[in-house]
Amino acid sequence: MTHQELFENIKRKKSFLCVGLDSDMNKIPTLLKDTSDPLFAFNKQIIDATHDLTIAYKPNLAFYECMGVNGWNSLEKTVNYIRYNYPDIFIIADAKRGDIGNTSSMYAKAFFDTMEFDAVTVAPYMGEDSVTPFLSYVDKWVILLALTSNKGAFDFQFVTENDEKLFEKVIRTSSKWGNKDNMMYVVGATKAEMLRGIRQLIPNHFLLVPGVGAQGGSLSEVAENGMNDSCGLLVNSSRNIIYASNGADFAEKARMAAKDIQLEMEQLLKVKGLI
Repeated sequence: MTHQELFENIKRKKSFLCVGLDSDMNKIPTLLKDTSDPLFAFNKQIIDATHDLTIAYKPNLAFYECMGVNGWNSLEKTVNYIRYNYPDIFIIADAKRGDIGNTSSMYAKAFFDTMEFDAVTVAPYMGEDSVTPFLSYVDKWVILLALTSNKGAFDFQFVTENDEKLFEKVIRTSSKWGNKDNMMYVVGATKAEMLRGIRQLIPNHFLLVPGVGAQGGSLSEVAENGMNDSCGLLVNSSRNIIYASNGADFAEKARMAAKDIQLEMEQLLKVKGLI
């Protein structure tokens, strides 16, 4: 999926929502736990209820890997279901991989060839040769961790040398490895005030923004500081949507939660003059 196709989907759906499929066996409704594949059954109903309101889905692989082979099967079925039924949806593997070049090549093959994700989150700590294997795939995306929303972000990401913070150096340096058509950056919504400066470094790239909702990030602040002329934002919400209810109405409640966010996004896009 290209940069322009993402923007066209945003305009068509009046949304820049990414739904995080952090599907936890301990949190999904009890009524699903006797099915043959509870995680997939949960994901399927969430997807069917929200697909017209969202641009992307982002399975967090930890929630599937912890289940062993069964979890991987649930993940593969989820990706295949989205791909077959809703082909306009952008699918992100929230894997946070990053290793020496030959290992990264195998990770890229796993996520792009075998699993057919559109994008994968990558940790840039090991440098350019750990990232470039992912960038060799046409119409696939690397989403680099830049400024995260967790408290521990302050341990390293704000370390300053020569008046430049580490996360700023990561963005400035890595932006030369790819371009706006194959590279995005993770920037946490809880750091929304930093988005204006980040936009000076990468004015045209898409940003994947977690932290809206349960983590306390403000959607309006993210849009005010981070939106560009092609929107340039995929704002992720996970728990607030997929766990809006743990009863039989969980899919209906998930849709209501997603709709609330989509309506706010629609107004923000109108203010920017993008729809």
